[in-house]
Amino acid sequence: MNELEAHVETLGPMRVATFRAVSETPERDALEKLCSWAGARALLDDLESHPVFGFNHPSPSPDRKEYGYEFWIRVDPDVAPEGEVEIKDFPGGHYAVTTCRLLGDPTGSVPEVWKKLWDWVQSSEYTWRKTHELEKLHDPRVAEEDAVIDLYLPIEE
Repeated sequence: MNELEAHVETLGPMRVATFRAVSETPERDALEKLCSWAGARALLDDLESHPVFGFNHPSPSPDRKEYGYEFWIRVDPDVAPEGEVEIKDFPGGHYAVTTCRLLGDPTGSVPEVWKKLWDWVQSSEYTWRKTHELEKLHDPRVAEEDAVIDLYLPIEE
């Protein structure tokens, strides 16, 4: 396996629209909701201004097949909630970040890369900060086998 390349990044505060699903395939289900809503508003045409982040909510567990996943997309301050779409204000913070392919990454599977990022933080001057661990999709419109994500592990000095 290849070495992990990681760096520290600060996410500023952002207003986000949220899309959540609980199922056996919540990532796909929540992403479908996000892409339908955000695509109709052309937000996916400018992922620099409207990045897409996700996280388990609730996390998988061995005793059940279903779990949850929530996606966020950064929106402008004037966007209001509608239907199932909630609007939240995220405070941001410092994160250890690494990039990997969703499938077939030479560094390992996504859980293995998360573990390596955790180990990287443990050997640094930073410590884990209890909040959302985030996965940022480079492009939510690509096929799963072509997806690239950044893993964001919350940290503090």
